[in-house]
Amino acid sequence: MVKVLSPQHVLQAQALPDIMHGFFTRQGGVSTPPYDCLNISTSVGDRAENVATNRERVANFMGVPADHLVTVQQVHGSDVLTLQNPTDLQRPSSADPADAIVSMCHDIAIGVQTADCGPILIADASGDIVAAIHAGWRGAMRGVIENTIWTMQALGAQELTAVIGPCISQRRYEVEEDMRAELLAQDDKARAFFINAERAGAYLFDLGGYCALRLRRAGLRHISQIRLDTLSDSRRFFSHRRMTLGGHEHTGRQISAIRAGKRT
Repeated sequence: MVKVLSPQHVLQAQALPDIMHGFFTRQGGVSTPPYDCLNISTSVGDRAENVATNRERVANFMGVPADHLVTVQQVHGSDVLTLQNPTDLQRPSSADPADAIVSMCHDIAIGVQTADCGPILIADASGDIVAAIHAGWRGAMRGVIENTIWTMQALGAQELTAVIGPCISQRRYEVEEDMRAELLAQDDKARAFFINAERAGAYLFDLGGYCALRLRRAGLRHISQIRLDTLSDSRRFFSHRRMTLGGHEHTGRQISAIRAGKRT
């Protein structure tokens, strides 16, 4: 029998009460350090059998078989994978390069993996069209958020609600001038999300705030954030920045998942 994750292992948003979803923490899995313990990524060096068990636990929580938990190969781009019917599972979606998934399938859960980037879950008013977005600063700059919303709307979605999950906070996200210059060259409105860091020539970037801006500019009115910092909360979250600052080579990835259809 697959062990069931408890509510303490999963954060759920008040804004999406009728939609099956979860911002999963790093807790409740079987992986050993440095992937302890609910790592869902197959590309960070963890044992394949441990990742498979972890993914099965997530799928069980979402109420779908393990092979109906769909993720993709994330590349910090703007491409969106669309699942309109169960036959779409026959494609090798886990190998498709994309940074967002839109689904209309009630028996499929979709998810994105993060370790500081912003996970965004979106549902329309009916609950029949949902999306999961992996939004780092590059993906947000390149339009992954807008592309996802346009894809949902093309399928008939109306009155979208978005929740930005745990990600690195501005007070811990120090970046260099070259990153700031690249982002501002594409989007001058991002200027408001940088403040000077203590170190000369460095800045602190508000990733969650910037994602919210992109959502608002795409026309969304219902936007909320789970304001938890992945870098400082090592008990609950994996963090790529924490790993590199600590001189380590490996860490896991947590998953944020959503499933079309209202709860029954």
